[in-house]
Amino acid sequence: MQDHSLSTPPPTLKQDVVADEVEREPPSRKVDAKLVVLACLLVLASLTAAYLASAILLPLVLAFVLKLLFQPAMRQLERISVPRGLAALLVILAFFGLIVGLGAAVSGPAAEWAGRLPQGLPRLEEKLHFLSRPIQTFQNFMRQMGASSDPGIDFLGTLFQGTQHFASGFFETVLILFFLLMSGDTFLRRTVEILPRFSDKRQAVELSQQIEQNISIYLVTITFMNTLVGLATGLTMWATGLGDPVLWGVMAFILNYVPIMGPVAGVAIFTFAGLLTIEDTVMAFLPAGLYLVIHLIEGEIVTPMLLAKRFTLNPVLVILSLIFWFWAWGVAGAILAVPMLAIFKIVCDGIKPLHPIGHFLEG
Repeated sequence: MQDHSLSTPPPTLKQDVVADEVEREPPSRKVDAKLVVLACLLVLASLTAAYLASAILLPLVLAFVLKLLFQPAMRQLERISVPRGLAALLVILAFFGLIVGLGAAVSGPAAEWAGRLPQGLPRLEEKLHFLSRPIQTFQNFMRQMGASSDPGIDFLGTLFQGTQHFASGFFETVLILFFLLMSGDTFLRRTVEILPRFSDKRQAVELSQQIEQNISIYLVTITFMNTLVGLATGLTMWATGLGDPVLWGVMAFILNYVPIMGPVAGVAIFTFAGLLTIEDTVMAFLPAGLYLVIHLIEGEIVTPMLLAKRFTLNPVLVILSLIFWFWAWGVAGAILAVPMLAIFKIVCDGIKPLHPIGHFLEG
């Protein structure tokens, strides 16, 4: 008997390719529009509250970031059986003792450079006489816009406007930092105890570990690289004839915590210092050029190689974050901008409904 059923023809090459592409196509992301809108509204409300309550929130955020920075040191002290309270006190004393020591070391050279300014300005104007007309035009434009006749005063006032909150909250920062280091994982344990489901408990622990590990590695790596930049800058400035290597090294170390804006300010400062110190106009730009080379090697080659696998933030959002937090909290806000943006991205990556926001933040 003949089989009258239709035999299935063998698949063609085109069908195989289409089927293979369908199998390889990644699953579509399911976006909860309501949750994304609520998250955006929450972010806007949080930014508004951060600006209005900067005197309270800045010490708290700074203490939290410093806690993440000091966490590896706390782990090492706990391994050698040092009590947590004593370990926290030792870490804080060592950190702020280092700050006081560096401040005392650079205060003398900084005052000396400030004393040179009145005598050095006529020489600077003579060297930059070809820029006199553009500068005068700019000053006239600023006067017409209602600005002050002395842009330098306005700039310094803007630069340290938010820093006053940091100075006034210094004691609060130290106090909060001490108790955060002492508490350890207490808040995480309480959070795990409150959450009803086991999956939520596990997600909270994993998210906390990711934030602590990634941000600690980021802060330690950046601090180490900034230390190398400070050492290289100090030696370079000493070799070019500017002198005061400790002053320039500390300045480069601090400025390198602020992406983009810090190095730009450093180039301007070294240009100004070179013109005041070095007689030859061409050689006066050498300190700024060498500092720029050091920054490019560190910022474009070494640091991305160390952190690219952990942090891939959108550079446009980094710039916007720097501008906002500098406006809201001053210099301290600019330093904290990237760590806060990285923490927010880690939280979005760890919570499934917020994955689209984390994907948007990715570089």
